[in-house]
Amino acid sequence: MKILVILLLTSFISPSIFSDQNNDPFEKVNKLTHQMNDELDKVVAKPVAKLYKKVTPDIIEIGLSNSISNIEDISIGINNILQGKIKDGLSDFTRFTVNSTFGLMGLFDIASDMGLEKHNEDFGQTLAVWGVPHGPYIVLPGLGPSSLRDSLSLIPDAILSPSLLFSDDRTIYGIKGVDLLITRADLLGIDVLIVGDEYLFMKDAYFQNREYDIKDGLVEDDFDTFDDWEE
Repeated sequence: MKILVILLLTSFISPSIFSDQNNDPFEKVNKLTHQMNDELDKVVAKPVAKLYKKVTPDIIEIGLSNSISNIEDISIGINNILQGKIKDGLSDFTRFTVNSTFGLMGLFDIASDMGLEKHNEDFGQTLAVWGVPHGPYIVLPGLGPSSLRDSLSLIPDAILSPSLLFSDDRTIYGIKGVDLLITRADLLGIDVLIVGDEYLFMKDAYFQNREYDIKDGLVEDDFDTFDDWEE
């Protein structure tokens, strides 16, 4: 029922509001939000992530990451089905079943050892497959780079997982909080990769990464191969 509501809502969204894909009409607000996020990250998120990495044993850290990843497989599977990738969607559901049973509720990634590939899909990618462009760039408070399309997709993504498994709000918020903590911990040290204007770097990196995700890694570049140079 929830999925039907999502599809009905998105069907009434006019594609025209997503036009002008590389536009940044909210640049002033975005830059202010970017600065606020940067300060919040320095004061709260980064120190907490460092503490988490320092005090959490590797086996627990891996187990938590696997459990969150296991829950996400439900949403990933649904989005693969919605994108017409039935085989991948069924594989995602199989991953969840295997890891939830033999992997002790996802603590161990047994499915990957069995050859069941881990995918990365969300409703923003589904909308892109349906032909909806990403629209204006948006920096979300506390969450960072996004777009109009991907910002709207956060709502159905939140409904699809982990709400399909848990009804208690505190449990859902707790899982989301742990997910954000693990994500930030995984990004520790990435600051050294940022060159030039940080705002522009983050915006370009976001759109390039989203294109990579949407096309499942099958992206073209303007670089010649070594074979071309040899010829």
